[in-house]
Amino acid sequence: MSMNISQSLLPEFDHEVASTRKSLERVPEGKDDFRPHPKSMTLARLAGHVAEIPMWAVSALDGDELDMNPPGAPKTEAYVMTSRAAALATFDGHVSKARALLSTTSDEAMMRPWTLKSGGKTIMTMPKVAVLRSFVMNHIVHHRAQLGVYLRMNDVPVPSTYGPSADEGTM
Repeated sequence: MSMNISQSLLPEFDHEVASTRKSLERVPEGKDDFRPHPKSMTLARLAGHVAEIPMWAVSALDGDELDMNPPGAPKTEAYVMTSRAAALATFDGHVSKARALLSTTSDEAMMRPWTLKSGGKTIMTMPKVAVLRSFVMNHIVHHRAQLGVYLRMNDVPVPSTYGPSADEGTM
């Protein structure tokens, strides 16, 4: 009996979201406007972005396209953290929906294309499985690493992810 695509992705998804949640739990409040460089996102926006990334899995698994700026309709608003509790609730809600969809999506559905658009114009199209690996999991790892830098710069202990951090000797 072979494992289907969804079942093979679930352990990685679970690990990445658990590690990400540990980072979000440490986001300091009252430092919303902190940014290490003028070109960097603020801490509130970065934490919000990390919290919203699992929504992309919901969008990919529950539909065939997303237009971030649909013609004649309101533009998708970027999530900005207003409190740690709100960011965690947003993250947990998206993770719960994403995991439920991921656990029941067939291989056939995972291979169907998903398209990201803006203003009706295609930005990218790729199989849903590729969206989950790159646009969801790799993307969350990337921004979680950025969040780790923000935590470090604010003297907040950085949690362990793939091994010990300088602040935690164990996972």
